[in-house]
Amino acid sequence: MLALRPAPPSAALWRDRSSFADRLIFHTPQWLAFVAEAQGATPVLATVHDGEEVVGHFTGLVTKRFGLRILGSPMAGWTTSYQGFNLRPGVSRRAALEALLPYAFGTLGCAHVEIRDRSFVAADLAGLGFRWDAAPTAVISLEPTEDQLFGAMAPACRRNIRKAGKSGVVIEEVHGDPSFAADFYDQLRDVFAKQNLVPTYSIDRVRALIRHLEPAGHLLLLRAREPGGRCIATAVLPWYHRTMYFWGGASYRPDQHLRPNEALIWHALRWARGRGVTEFDFVGGNSYKQKYGTTEVPVPWARRSRSPLVARLRDAAKEAFALRQRAVARLTRAS
Repeated sequence: MLALRPAPPSAALWRDRSSFADRLIFHTPQWLAFVAEAQGATPVLATVHDGEEVVGHFTGLVTKRFGLRILGSPMAGWTTSYQGFNLRPGVSRRAALEALLPYAFGTLGCAHVEIRDRSFVAADLAGLGFRWDAAPTAVISLEPTEDQLFGAMAPACRRNIRKAGKSGVVIEEVHGDPSFAADFYDQLRDVFAKQNLVPTYSIDRVRALIRHLEPAGHLLLLRAREPGGRCIATAVLPWYHRTMYFWGGASYRPDQHLRPNEALIWHALRWARGRGVTEFDFVGGNSYKQKYGTTEVPVPWARRSRSPLVARLRDAAKEAFALRQRAVARLTRAS
């Protein structure tokens, strides 16, 4: 039987965690520091034990809602794709999840748990009292050659990439530029305005992400400039180990005829592949991503509450957030 034990952060602990083949950027100290700052949450590190042998690690953060302690690994709204476990080969992910429950509800005193582990399948959750959504993500394997990657895209996508080049769109890799966050966020507002909405997070979150990840070399920031030099599109792309993630991308609507978005993605794919990254994760499924030759992967997003009341509070908070966002958008348009 597996068990979780608290694991205070140390150099030795981070070295061991970085030796696991299933490690992700969302398990790193830089990412945890980013989420802790953005959410006012407290990181939770635990080791997974089989007897006295350490066979894995758990990553999450504790926050408070309605006066209740909540363990997110991650929580929705944290702009964090996955966390969950790092496990040695052959260790059961379902058994690790079973061990998490007494740790979360007992040791940590939490009233609610949410977890999204990239290696989970629905069978890992069945019978453990979790509710879950499939929450698929679209990925591209970067193991084929560049020509094969380009050929796997939809013909219209390939034409758009060529059009961007012929139109004089230039892709720029950004380093240490404090104005990048403002460029990205201004374009993001334009993206949300198209749907009569406002961004779900502030510019401070973008700045925090850059501040924590860029010094560690885990972040690719891209700008697309039109022939006159004006920035018309941006992309924020964390990467680590074998995967690059599309954390955010935005562009101005009047300039989309120049096709900067496709050019940004194509640059990112080649950049990542050239550094040994083997997968590009679009972070979520959406029909527009299919044109890049993606494969959809289901990743269950599971949640369990200590009581039905807590579950209802969680669902009500989610609905209230959506209503508040639409209300803010209406006020913004009226001002």
